[in-house]
Amino acid sequence: MSAPKWKVLVADDEPAARRGVRQLLAPFSQFAIVGECRDGREVLVALDSLKPDVLFLDIQMPEVDGFEVIRRKSPEKMPAVVFLTAYDQFAIRAFEAEAQDYLLKPVTEGRFASTMKRLTRRLTEGPSARDKSLIVPTARGAVVIPLHEIDWIEAADYYSRVWSNGRSYLMRESLDALEKKVGGDGFARAHRKALVRLSGVRELRRTSDGLLLAVLANGSRIPVSRRRRATFAAAVRNKTS
Repeated sequence: MSAPKWKVLVADDEPAARRGVRQLLAPFSQFAIVGECRDGREVLVALDSLKPDVLFLDIQMPEVDGFEVIRRKSPEKMPAVVFLTAYDQFAIRAFEAEAQDYLLKPVTEGRFASTMKRLTRRLTEGPSARDKSLIVPTARGAVVIPLHEIDWIEAADYYSRVWSNGRSYLMRESLDALEKKVGGDGFARAHRKALVRLSGVRELRRTSDGLLLAVLANGSRIPVSRRRRATFAAAVRNKTS
């Protein structure tokens, strides 16, 4: 068995939760737990003394919570952070704090394995390999959707509907707000109510009545408005994978 490559710090005020992370992490031999913390103050000390590569961080802890830990340390000086919590209402704040992932308790083995795959890539290739994602709160907990898995986003009144792998997720953000988040990452407006991932456009097709359609790799056909045709077509031609 090869020696572990990366050090892990686990921070949770519940012993059962820390034990759960140890059990879930056991099959991943490249990762070794080097410390456990019960509150935010212990985390701040351990970050300096142990210098972990990964931090599994609970949000609601005594004295200093998870977000305060990141604020005091600053995001750029943190290791790869995976939030571990029983509450989904902090998902958006976790995304803004540049967390690598957001796990809801109890965590399934499949969900944990997905997180470890993402962590391994990040640690192997460096911070630039971090998957940019949208974190979408749902009735069953937060869902992390990497931007490269989003097909398109449509306006839904004051909300937005994100389409990914044949499923849709409703977000409590306007399309304008989401465009500010992802517009620089390969997305462009096809019309007033549609934001499309450019690398997912298979072809631009003109219909017999002169309408331009963006045909996506998943088969969706998104109309392109007249005033956006030139800009959108140029963006598709110049897209990067």
